[in-house]
Order: sequence, then C-alpha cells, then structure tokens
Amino acid sequence: MRALKIAVFVLALTVPAAVLGQGAEPRAVDAALPRLEMEIGRAAKLAEGTVGVSALHFESGQRISFNAKERFPMASTYKLPIAVQILTLVDRRELTLERMIEVQQKDLHPGSGVLTTILSKPGLSLSVHNLLELMLLVSDNSATDLLLSLAGGPQAVTGRMRSLGLADMVVNRPTVRLIADSTGYSLPPEEEWRPEMFKKLYDGTTKESRKNAAQKFLDDPRDTTTPESMISLIEKTHRREALSPENTSLLFEILERCQTGRNRIRGFLLPDTVVAHKTGTIAGTASDVGRITLPDGAGHVAVAIYLKGMDKEAGEKERTIAQISRAIYDFFLFRRP
Repeated sequence: MRALKIAVFVLALTVPAAVLGQGAEPRAVDAALPRLEMEIGRAAKLAEGTVGVSALHFESGQRISFNAKERFPMASTYKLPIAVQILTLVDRRELTLERMIEVQQKDLHPGSGVLTTILSKPGLSLSVHNLLELMLLVSDNSATDLLLSLAGGPQAVTGRMRSLGLADMVVNRPTVRLIADSTGYSLPPEEEWRPEMFKKLYDGTTKESRKNAAQKFLDDPRDTTTPESMISLIEKTHRREALSPENTSLLFEILERCQTGRNRIRGFLLPDTVVAHKTGTIAGTASDVGRITLPDGAGHVAVAIYLKGMDKEAGEKERTIAQISRAIYDFFLFRRP
C-alpha cells in the first residue's frame, strides 16, 4: 500500500486581484480555511492513499489546495482538455460541430461508453457534436479517440493547454493505448483492431501482470495533471478566456448533464445542485473535476479531486471524493466571502 502523502498549501488571499481572478478583490485570509484543510486531511488519512485537491471560489478568489501540485493520472478527466481543443477549432472555424465522422470497426475501442456495445458492423456516421456529447456524458472512449484525432492528436491538445499557461497538464495517448498500458498488454497494428480482439488481449493477462502494469502506469508522467492545473483550466473556461461565450456555454451545458460519477462530487449534495463535471477512473485511481453552482447567488466553485494508490473498493473511493466535495461546498455556501 502506498504511503499517505499530505501537504497542505494555503494561498494568502492578500495577493493582487489579477492573481485572484478577474473581478476578485484582495481580502484577508479566512480564519476558517485551516479547519477546512484539516477536514480534507482527515478524509485523506482515511483514504490511505494519495489525495490531491484544488478548489477555487471564482467570485472571491478564495482557494483551497491540498497536494495540489502533485501529479495524478488524468484518466477520463483528460476528456475535458480534448473538448476544449475541439471547441477551440470550432471557434477558429477550422471545424464544425455539424461535420459527420464515419465510425469504423477499428474505431470501436474498449472501456467506458456505448458505441462498442451497440455497434456490430460499420456504416455509422456521427456529428462532432454527437461525439462530444458521448465523450463527456457517458465517457465513451471510442468517441474520445475519434475526437482526439480530429483535435490534431495529443500534441495539439497539450499545445493548447500550454497556450493557456497550463504547463503541468499533458495529453500523450488515446484511450485505447491508456487502457493497454494500464492493463499490461501490447497492441497489434491499428488495422487489426476489433472489439473482440481487445477482449482476447485482456483475457491473456493475469491478475499479477495487471497489478504490475497498474503500478507502472501510476509512476508514468504521461497523461497526467496536477489538481491546480485542472482548476486553472476550469477557471479559464468559466471566465471565457479559453473559448467563445457560445462554446463556453455549450461545454458547461453538456457537463451539467454528465451521467457518470453520481456518487463523487455530487454524492452528498442535494439532488438539485447544479454540477458541471467530468469523472476519471483507471488503474485503481478515481477522480472528479468540475464546477459547482452554489444556491441563492453564492457563486461558483471549481473543484478538482484526484485519488491514487488507494487500495480500497470503488465505493470507498467515491465516498472520499463526496466527503471532500461536501466539505468544500459547505464552506463556501455558509461562509460567503
């Protein structure tokens, strides 16, 4: 079991408004912040793994950081930067949401989603908008890899993140290779890819080989981010610095309808709480990132929660994320800046 790593960083909230965020005013440090950090620390200790958290209240600039500079596998949360790059191309008129994309057998990849399970033969075409919704709503991996290719590949997505000042967020591989590397099997040439082939490759692994592959995957710097960088991406998108107002609204509208991870950020919140989020799960990791709209005009909070090295059941990982999310929600709702 990996040793618990705890490091708490408090951003002094007396920095200039330009650092706090657009429209935020300098303010003194809230004396309750250490109590919130202690609460996150208790949840992290119970998790018996490494927990990384970053949260930002947009309207005040108040920020919470807990292992926020630690690198974590993005898993499917990397679908958010892919979406930003796709919509950037739409903003530049280099791509349209109405463009139709043919889905072939080699495009049906393993993992989360629906395309692989409902398609048995080629012949389907979907719009870029359709693929975007499949990627973000149900975390469809086949849709993701098609969009990653349309986005210009991993290098183009990482380049877009660099242009937004996010040096600690990297996209390196399509989901099909992420899954192969985290599971421990090698892929044949792409022209041989078929849904049934992926199952045979997985069946050829053992529990021990999968465990070793997962540990190696956790130590791999590829396709990782820090919670701090993910919050920066959400903030820049929220403030319409990454995308046009139209595509900013489209992205958050889709994320508000996300169907995965209902027991994570949303887990302990009231059912009508507006949460625009994206989950991630791979090689024993669990994560959820997004924007919570607080009720009664209390503002918006961006939250990024990542877990790794936690040797517990999936339900316990989700409960840890939900506990941290609720603590952050309560802090910013009941102690309005």
